[in-house]
Amino acid sequence: MKTTDYITYTIDRLPKGYIFTYADFTNEVNNKEAIIKALNRMAVAGKIAKLSKGKFYKPENTVFGALEPNQYQVVKDLLEEDGKTIGYLTGYSIYNRLGLTTQVSNTIQIGKNVVRSKFKRERYTISFIKQKNTITKENVSFLQLLDAIRYIKKIPDASIVFACTRFLSILKDMTDKDITTFVRLAQKYPPSTKALIGALLDELGKESMTVTLQKSLNPITKYNLSGVDKVISSTEKWNIV
Repeated sequence: MKTTDYITYTIDRLPKGYIFTYADFTNEVNNKEAIIKALNRMAVAGKIAKLSKGKFYKPENTVFGALEPNQYQVVKDLLEEDGKTIGYLTGYSIYNRLGLTTQVSNTIQIGKNVVRSKFKRERYTISFIKQKNTITKENVSFLQLLDAIRYIKKIPDASIVFACTRFLSILKDMTDKDITTFVRLAQKYPPSTKALIGALLDELGKESMTVTLQKSLNPITKYNLSGVDKVISSTEKWNIV
């Protein structure tokens, strides 16, 4: 099969919005330059779209025009390496998904163990949040929620009262096994985050699962989270003011 025919066949089998580079074709085609030329010709012809240098995708056409790839696709090279999870979407990137805001930001935030300076990629600003826990595919959803609780004051168009109400709803649906994992991961978060998590779980009747969180906190430190007392009754226990 000719290089162009193989690339066309392979792209036809990819889902809409999937981002790919020349490296996706090197297993079958050894000529890197031929792949790049073929991809660029297809982009000029409108068969595929170019996201940035060396990155292409299959656009999904609608009555409102072509849709851009989702945020995960835009930064997937920063989230996975050789099939291993090394980062995850967080912050502004998932507040909407968690039901905390209706806003969609042009900033994509990524949680990673080793962070770097923010940079631009097409219309997006890519920034990073340091994650002290080991990142695995299985704990990403927990880390995303933990980050949202940590940055509760920075959630766009969401009051602390609304955010806490939403957090209670999410935590209520967790199994005790999930909460155990959640609390373990929370140990590497700032004291104010641990205090709020403890108060949220106490409100759900999970006092026995918050003992380790309370023991890790300084008993005289106060945490300024005005409005939490309107939703949670144990703020005094957790020194939340």
